[in-house]
Amino acid sequence: MKILLVDDEADYVSTLAERLSFRGIEAKWASGGQDALKYLETDSYDLAVLDVKMPKIGGLELKKEIEKKYPDMKFIYLTGHGSEDDYQKGVADSVHYLIKPVNIDDLIKMMNKVMEGKD
Repeated sequence: MKILLVDDEADYVSTLAERLSFRGIEAKWASGGQDALKYLETDSYDLAVLDVKMPKIGGLELKKEIEKKYPDMKFIYLTGHGSEDDYQKGVADSVHYLIKPVNIDDLIKMMNKVMEGKD
């Protein structure tokens, strides 16, 4: 499973990638939507873990952009902001939604569930 982690908090997302690598999961990280889109020009991923609230391109918009090129890619949202606005934009309809700081074991369980197609 190849994972793309995208979060504007570089320290957080790099640490998350490192913790996943300790568990044998290949994870590339980007500190924003623009960087993530650049990575997707040269590499493909099975799953993207997207922060909902980021400057310039938030997770909801980024997912739409990624799906244009990779319609079969899977997604999980992470956020430290469980706001009503997120719910109205459709994040709450997603089963694949975790609040930061995320427990690494919970994230891995959800990643496996998403990749197996279980909701």
